[in-house]
Amino acid sequence: MSSIESGVSTSHRSLLQRLLATFRIASPLKKELAFLTIPIFIETLLIMSLGAMDTFMLSRYSDAAVAAVGLANQIVTFCFIVFEVINLGTSVLCSQYLGARLHRRLELVVGVSLAINFLFGIIISSMLYFFPTRILSAMGLEGEMLPLGVSYMRIVGALAFVQALAMTLSAVLRSTNKAYWPMLVVLVVNILNIFGNYALIFGKFGMPALGVTGAAITTASCRTLSMIVLFIIVFTTTIHRFPWTIFRHWPREEFRSLMKVGLPSAGEQLSYSCSQLVIAFFITSLGMEALAVRTYCVNLIMYSYLFCIAISHGGAIVVGHLVGASKWNGAYILGKYVCKVGTIITFSFSILLAIAGPTIFHWLSDNPEIVALGIAVLWIDVPLEIGRPVNIVFVNILQGSGDVNFPFYVAVVFMWSIAVGLAYVFGIVLGYGILGMWWMFCLDECVRGAVFIYRWRSKRWMHRAFVPHAA
Repeated sequence: MSSIESGVSTSHRSLLQRLLATFRIASPLKKELAFLTIPIFIETLLIMSLGAMDTFMLSRYSDAAVAAVGLANQIVTFCFIVFEVINLGTSVLCSQYLGARLHRRLELVVGVSLAINFLFGIIISSMLYFFPTRILSAMGLEGEMLPLGVSYMRIVGALAFVQALAMTLSAVLRSTNKAYWPMLVVLVVNILNIFGNYALIFGKFGMPALGVTGAAITTASCRTLSMIVLFIIVFTTTIHRFPWTIFRHWPREEFRSLMKVGLPSAGEQLSYSCSQLVIAFFITSLGMEALAVRTYCVNLIMYSYLFCIAISHGGAIVVGHLVGASKWNGAYILGKYVCKVGTIITFSFSILLAIAGPTIFHWLSDNPEIVALGIAVLWIDVPLEIGRPVNIVFVNILQGSGDVNFPFYVAVVFMWSIAVGLAYVFGIVLGYGILGMWWMFCLDECVRGAVFIYRWRSKRWMHRAFVPHAA
């Protein structure tokens, strides 16, 4: 361990230990969970803010810019699902190999992950750079919104390979108990993004006022800086040299394991992202106001379940460590604890957000239709945030335990029948618009949540690990 890492690690753990003592968290498992959750929470908050900052700053520019960038960002994020095939496998395997003390195999997994995601990243970057007009037109974007969306997607999409590598490096650090490093990197990058957006969107500090193009330049630059710094950290603190031998003798076993974990795990996210793209297409047909409301609400609501995302990722890593060490009962108890905490906090924050809705929307937009619809959506979202945290938690910890297929099957069946099918019927056919669609999103989350609770309690997920002795 380098002197820098030792210093940061010691001060980080000392601060967290004092915090845990304040809340009387004494259980070793809960302490390990907290050591992971707190930095992941801060990192996730900052990552979400990085994307949301474009939306909120552009809201002072125009509602059309918000709608265009929101749709462009959703398509770019959808393409990132390809990278998640490898990243999810990397996280699960690194956690289990660390628990089983198989350090050489951990190094091979990291090398294979970076090589594959770099290749996929170059392909996707080329597609987003050369064909943004065709992609956005196919999604129904037109009029003044189309050139805005094209400008944003071309710049941000061209550097998609940078985000592919950054996501892989962050997954490696998290799963090897170094979650505080990505947190610190994103903190610095987020501050730079705020200043960059302010300067390039509105033309401050002697910079030109570029609007949407300025937001894209800032986002792309910050992601590149993040990737460079994460590379330095990973190869200083975790993997001291890249395993170049993988190009002479391709580690087939590690590659197969990555695919075995990553394909169904990313399949669940792919199903969700595809369903969201279809839903966005439906909402686009309702007009600019409905699309703007969805963009605003998605960026606001994500703060309600932010902590749940963090604790579910931390829980998945700890479950992976326990499974790697064949401690199945500990994994079962920890999973129930993570679900309870995540659900309580998410639901509480959704109520606070709904109460603050009128103030927030009157600040974001002068359009009375957008304000009224946005406030109504935030209240409909309150019961939705009972089911969503259950899904977030159990999807992650089931994947961390090795039960990677079940979340994918559940996603395909319920998302497409309820969140897409019934949303189309109630929102478009019956004419209830975005409010009718949001009620169907609520039904989908709650039904899937009940299914996942049954799965965890049944213990059918046990003994599906990828470490031989644990399985």
